[in-house]
Amino acid sequence: HLAASLPLPAERDHLRPRIDLIVFIIDIKSKYSLKNVEASLAHVDASFFLGKVCFLVTGVGRVNNCSIEMNAIWKLRDTYCSPVLLCELESEKIQATTAQRLLRMLQICAGHVPGVSALTFGSLMRSSADD
Repeated sequence: HLAASLPLPAERDHLRPRIDLIVFIIDIKSKYSLKNVEASLAHVDASFFLGKVCFLVTGVGRVNNCSIEMNAIWKLRDTYCSPVLLCELESEKIQATTAQRLLRMLQICAGHVPGVSALTFGSLMRSSADD
């Protein structure tokens, strides 16, 4: 399910499936994109930041067209203890790879990967980003 921003409309709460993973998409070429994500973060329950939130940053292949400093992205990562995936969605191969990574994250967050919890996975993602 996709939403342009949070909070989600309350009138459909009874129809909404369980939320296992929230992916915030930030277009590095749009300051509005970052502002929208920052505003939406206030509507996410704190428990989701324990392995069930990630930031997908698109447009990273064009550093000349960036409107957002990467420091702002790293600050989000550190503040919300959530992994950041960087990608350029103009290549079909990278689109497929990114989709596979997100699907694997979703499988883990939904509890479909034995022996790996969302919290463990999130800490592994942070550890690899720090290296």
